[in-house]
Amino acid sequence: INVLAAGVALFVIFYAAQPKDQDHPYGHGKSEYFSSAFEGGLISFAGFFIVVDAAVKLFEGRELRQLDLGLWIVAGAGIANLLLGLYLIYVGKRNHSLALRASGHHVISDFWTSAGILVALFVVKVTGYYWIDSAVAIIVGLYLSYTGVHLIKESLGELLDQEDTSLLKQLGTIMQERASEGIIQVHHVRMIRSGQYHHIDGHVVVPQFWDIQRAHQELVNFEQRVIRSYQFEGDMNLHLDPCRMAYCRVCDVKDCPIRKEEFVERLKFAVDDLRNEEEPDFYRKRGIIEGK
Repeated sequence: INVLAAGVALFVIFYAAQPKDQDHPYGHGKSEYFSSAFEGGLISFAGFFIVVDAAVKLFEGRELRQLDLGLWIVAGAGIANLLLGLYLIYVGKRNHSLALRASGHHVISDFWTSAGILVALFVVKVTGYYWIDSAVAIIVGLYLSYTGVHLIKESLGELLDQEDTSLLKQLGTIMQERASEGIIQVHHVRMIRSGQYHHIDGHVVVPQFWDIQRAHQELVNFEQRVIRSYQFEGDMNLHLDPCRMAYCRVCDVKDCPIRKEEFVERLKFAVDDLRNEEEPDFYRKRGIIEGK
């Protein structure tokens, strides 16, 4: 199962690294999610049959042989799996590869199973109670099944573009730092993630007295500044929303011809602000802005 899973992951990583083309405008990165789901399925499959086999042996009461050799083999395999798993997870995080991270967690799960088996074999060797081997194997099988289901769930979440709060928080920080005068507020932000390529869309509130040419250019410049600072490759598509007088206290535009209140402070681009779909009622309810 490990060899099959590694082979599939290797193929998918090469495929996912292919650049975007006319048929795949967001790249091929989503293929990694299928790889990690497949690997999760294999892990769950292995865990299920381990439980079944261990249950049969538990009732049959089979005797174990060559425990000394078995202890050394399991210990060596466990240490090797730990080192390999940690390295795969490290490389997967560094390269934002879900397939590599899934492989790493798969191998790490093998380490924990090896650790459990090592303890079980040692206890069997000391006590002579052979049923402990089967009992621990059942626990190991259940743990493997849980790990596999977790990988499948994570993969499906990524495939369906489940919201990633940590990415949204990071994006809000970048937008806050890169916002120029006139970028009043950002809301209704959504992401489509395809491996290392992310497509981001949202709404940006700008002064209503700006003409369309200036508003467009300011927005393009803002998008470019944000994408250059974002950790993933991608693009942004932001929709223009004209400001309302309710935003006067949070708008830093100088010499505004329609201002009704003095500027106090800029809005913070927090996660709740970015995911909010309706403005400015969201801010009015929080006492940030007033009026209509």
